[in-house]
Amino acid sequence: METASKILYEGGQGEIIEKKSRFIANIFPVTTEEEALEKITAMRKKYYDARHNCFAYILGENKDTVRCSDDGEPSGTAGRPMLDILDGQGIYNVVAVVTRYFGGTLLGTGGLVRAYSGAMKEGLNHCVLLEKETGYPLTVTVDYNEVGKIQYLARTNEIRELSCEYGNEVVFRVLVPEEKIDSFETALTEKTAAKAKLERGEKLCYGFHGDEVIQMDKRQEGKES
Repeated sequence: METASKILYEGGQGEIIEKKSRFIANIFPVTTEEEALEKITAMRKKYYDARHNCFAYILGENKDTVRCSDDGEPSGTAGRPMLDILDGQGIYNVVAVVTRYFGGTLLGTGGLVRAYSGAMKEGLNHCVLLEKETGYPLTVTVDYNEVGKIQYLARTNEIRELSCEYGNEVVFRVLVPEEKIDSFETALTEKTAAKAKLERGEKLCYGFHGDEVIQMDKRQEGKES
């Protein structure tokens, strides 16, 4: 089953302790490799006295650019597990840096994999992730006699209303998921006897943060914590 893509709306930080070693995960939304490298550099400067600053990043919905680094840890024990966590969550346009302050006890390869994976999961617990959806903004213009029909159709089809303006006519602006757009337009036309004026906007990518609709452009821009 294909993993649904997620939007990293807000980055976050998490920390775990494993046999006195501190593992600090910092996760950021980015849109270019330059931004990812800037975040990695910033974390290395911030945690200049740490033994390791391992990283992983995925850019592009199709994973156009994927990189990771163990930064001196045994090969495959840090960067790859971090990358696997991001990939498994379906997150892209993201960079993660896990900093390790050595506590004096060797963890072994299995212990390191668990620790870096655990730090990543803890970091993601402090991020805001949105399920990525695609759909169309639809403007529906009707006279006052048709208002109840529009509201009923929107409610029964679980269509999100973005705005409603009352003037000589009533103008609804709704957000329709891609898989419902054709059937919803047909239902509007039939229910109003073709009296509703429909204007479909361009397809967009969005996510819901509570009651707020977060629209993303083609670069999937996000917010930083």
